[in-house]
Amino acid sequence: MLDWDRISELRGEVGDAEFQVILEMFLDEVESAMMRLSAKDPKRLETSLHFLKGCAWNLGFSAFGGLCDEEERRAADGHAEDVGIDGLLACYSESKKAMMRGLDASLRPLPRAEEA
Repeated sequence: MLDWDRISELRGEVGDAEFQVILEMFLDEVESAMMRLSAKDPKRLETSLHFLKGCAWNLGFSAFGGLCDEEERRAADGHAEDVGIDGLLACYSESKKAMMRGLDASLRPLPRAEEA
């Protein structure tokens, strides 16, 4: 569901404090975009799914990113009415819960490069 290697890589690149800022911004932006998903505007739906896919993969939400990719292609193929918005919402919710559980469980600091 989550790419913990990507998450650890990002945390290592930016540090824990900045990672928290990035995570909060990601969650705000994704949740805002998710609330606007609608098959009534197929082009906007396709664009929103592309945005969500990029955000998801950048932050390690691999299952959600993969689902966004599938649904983006469905919308691009002219089947916006078949895009599973409820499934996207559920996958995002489960991914977010798994992220929060994993971060809570990893309260230990990341190893420094020289320790790894």
